[in-house]
Amino acid sequence: MEVCVVEADWTVRAIRGATTVPENTAEAIREAVAELLDELERHNSFDPEQIVSVTFSVTPDLDALFPASVARQRPHWDEVPLLDVQHMSVKGDLERCVRFLIHVNLPRNTKLSHPYLRQAQQLRPDWSLSSSVGSS
Repeated sequence: MEVCVVEADWTVRAIRGATTVPENTAEAIREAVAELLDELERHNSFDPEQIVSVTFSVTPDLDALFPASVARQRPHWDEVPLLDVQHMSVKGDLERCVRFLIHVNLPRNTKLSHPYLRQAQQLRPDWSLSSSVGSS
């Protein structure tokens, strides 16, 4: 039996993020999710082996492609536990939105960046990246 010893200064951290998709097509979803994950990796320092799990949620108007299938194609993400779920439908909510919640093992004092792109910036303006990436 293998015993895992975790150093006291490491903990499971959560990173949130979201983006919007212009239309319900596999290509549009693929492009938006890839852009979101590119921004996640650009602004956060971790190895995919440190990821505990990733949950993607999509609004009910997106059903052309599973976001996890995009993540699974990324280098070193093939062993990451991924889950797709439908986001709760709330009247007036942002349309064609993909969100993620990632749990990752990181040093406790690691600064996290939560990528909110495109129209999803309005969900968490306090966390949205100030770059012009994905402002469409």
